[in-house]
Amino acid sequence: MLIGLAANRLHHQTEDAALFALLRAIEPGIRELQLGLHAVGRTYDAIAAADMLHRYPQLVRYPYGREGGLMKLVAEVVGMGDGRTLDAAIYLTDPVDPSSIFPEALALKRQCVIHGKAFLSTVASARDWIEMERIHAGLPQDRNADRFHDYENQTLALIAHDALKPQMLEFAAQNFTLLSRFRRRVGTGTTGQNLNELAWSKGWPQDLPWVDRYNSGPLGGDAQIADLVLERRCQRVIFFEDPHVARQHEADIQLLERAVTTVTHEAVCTTTLKVAQRWCDAALLRA
Repeated sequence: MLIGLAANRLHHQTEDAALFALLRAIEPGIRELQLGLHAVGRTYDAIAAADMLHRYPQLVRYPYGREGGLMKLVAEVVGMGDGRTLDAAIYLTDPVDPSSIFPEALALKRQCVIHGKAFLSTVASARDWIEMERIHAGLPQDRNADRFHDYENQTLALIAHDALKPQMLEFAAQNFTLLSRFRRRVGTGTTGQNLNELAWSKGWPQDLPWVDRYNSGPLGGDAQIADLVLERRCQRVIFFEDPHVARQHEADIQLLERAVTTVTHEAVCTTTLKVAQRWCDAALLRA
């Protein structure tokens, strides 16, 4: 597998920065899975300066972002052939750095969503994804990743744009037992109501909501869930985004995304059905 790798300056300025914390946690998995890493210039240089991934032959340096390095990763998500088709992208963003909303940054996520590939914008998301792939490869469980799978003590957010609400319902129906293990589930507007009706049809007690509903997205539901994330009261977000339509409440969606990256060590975020289902399958194998 090939992974794109980039991190904003904030995440590699100090020894305890997020990029280095991530690599310390996942380097064994990177080597076990023999992942190819296409790292944008400054990120590569920071890894080399810290003497991490020492002599790992599959770590490849790409140009600096200002020279098109991140743009090249976007093209590789789409697929360039000849060993240049990424399976996922790790991009640790700084939520207050303007570069996080540069066209190439937004396009990287958008193309990952379109092509059903993992876009990993937080340390927690990347650690969770590596463990998921280790499990699918039949490797022993990493006990240091146990906290990401303590579902009985976690809150899960389930959100879907209008065109993807049927997809969310199918996903929830197929994985109902696993999703029911979470201590709490939250959702926005119509998605939350539809999920409750699904749960009641499956025998969930009629007097109990399966999902605690917040406002619809355009009326602030994304902001309400963002607040839960920032308070460390929501640990996992599954957000099926429709990249093909103009979104009138784009600012609210970006607010939720920024909340997730603000608590980079705590929040796991998944934006496509394919990746969400692969996580569910791994969770069942891990159990």
